[in-house]
Amino acid sequence: MALKIRLRRQGRTNRPFYRLVVTEVTTRRDGRYLEALGWYDPLGVEPAQNYHLDEPRIQHWLEKGAQFTESVESLLARGAPQVMQGYRARVAAHKAKMREKRKARKAAEG
Repeated sequence: MALKIRLRRQGRTNRPFYRLVVTEVTTRRDGRYLEALGWYDPLGVEPAQNYHLDEPRIQHWLEKGAQFTESVESLLARGAPQVMQGYRARVAAHKAKMREKRKARKAAEG
């Protein structure tokens, strides 16, 4: 079961409002979700007050293996920089580990 943290559209016509949710990859955009992690109002008056993010729960789902969509990643970079720093550090560590594995495999073959 692959998990994504993505935006779920709500609101009315020409007045979008989004909820930040954790859902399986195969569900529809506005379909069933596992947990709501916050909200985002793109038409909010003040840019600093147009979103709310539950950082501890986002971190929890990242540890469980959930991944971001591009739009959520840009929203989190603005609203929860600590979560993004931890996420990027974990991705960099994984890439370094895989690079070392490739080097060791190549050395063993050659």
